Amino acid sequence: MSNRLRSFSLGLLGLVLAFASVGVVFAQDAADPWQKEIAALVAGDAANPPPQHGVLFVGSSSIRLWTTLAQDFPGIPTINRGFGGSRIADSTRYVGRIVAPYQPNVIVLYAGDNDIAEQRTSSQTIDDFKAFVARVRRDLPQVPIVFISIKPSVSRAALWPQMRAANEGIAAWAKTQAKVIYLDVASKMLDPDGKPRPELLREDGLHMTPAGYAIWIAALKPVLAQFGFVSR
Repeated sequence: MSNRLRSFSLGLLGLVLAFASVGVVFAQDAADPWQKEIAALVAGDAANPPPQHGVLFVGSSSIRLWTTLAQDFPGIPTINRGFGGSRIADSTRYVGRIVAPYQPNVIVLYAGDNDIAEQRTSSQTIDDFKAFVARVRRDLPQVPIVFISIKPSVSRAALWPQMRAANEGIAAWAKTQAKVIYLDVASKMLDPDGKPRPELLREDGLHMTPAGYAIWIAALKPVLAQFGFVSR
């Protein structure tokens, strides 16, 4: 083989390997799109450790966008570890990185909204929550877990029957478990005709306004008080 042909072959092989490695990265990102966001959270924790033994909020965008936790629960150490667009299984995957290390005394989860929107059935969503609890129990066997019910929204009104069925299944299962609490906010977010209240939602018809969060805050405060977390 001539030197020119050998150089060409090696160069071509290099390109193939480079594209293959890019393909692997893309495949990993597609399978787990939260890697960078979770890594950033972990790096931030190393630089500025959050409080231990507080109330950990984890889940999808309704948690991530809840930027007023400190004001809403004054005197209570809170940690926000929401990542937008995530499903219950995503929070389960990252328990070891963004839940257990803080040794929280209470965990508050909101997820399931995206699960149903991405064609998880209500039964699968219930099972996903059970898997989340089982994963948490491996590291934190005695910590109370509060599941905020899947909320009704204008943009996903057609999916409400499936979401309601998931809520009902999770509520029924929670009653059979120690320190697993189902928190109903959904009923307060519906109008007398059983339709989502648009004034509780932003223009996108999905994410919440302060009025929507006010319902969650009022529902959560007495539950947190049961575990010694009383707002000033």
